[in-house]
Amino acid sequence: MDHANQPKQADNLMYAEDSGQRVSGTTRTGWEHLSHAADIGVRGYGSSMEEAFAQGALALTAIVTDLGLVRQTETVQVACECPDNELLFVDWLNAVIYEMVTRNMLFSRFRVEIDGGKLRATLNGEAIDRDRHEPAVEPKGATYTELKVIQQKDGRWCAQCIIDV
Repeated sequence: MDHANQPKQADNLMYAEDSGQRVSGTTRTGWEHLSHAADIGVRGYGSSMEEAFAQGALALTAIVTDLGLVRQTETVQVACECPDNELLFVDWLNAVIYEMVTRNMLFSRFRVEIDGGKLRATLNGEAIDRDRHEPAVEPKGATYTELKVIQQKDGRWCAQCIIDV
């Protein structure tokens, strides 16, 4: 399953929200799930690393529910820091999972800024409504399995890993 999302940019910050569009060979941003024997992989694409991280977080939410069902009524701030981009991606997704679990929320918009290994983000979402969201699984954590954060030959960024569910 794959989706494209048109990122919005303001003041060197990248954020993504579900637009319901499909990824095509010419789309520069988007997300998709990866095949994995027991768990679920997420992959985010973007014209910047921040955008790829935001798209990866959308893929994470899409493991749980249909992104189109998640309203953006509440805001949560997240920060994490790692000297390595790959470790930062895992830390980022684990921070999103932590907020999902401890606040009993789902998120459908992510605004990400990365500077020198420091990530700051704004998450927009709402409290889980089990009847409306019908959560499929509960992500337990992002893992180092198939972890990759790279800038591809076409200039597009890719960030991916496997999520333990």
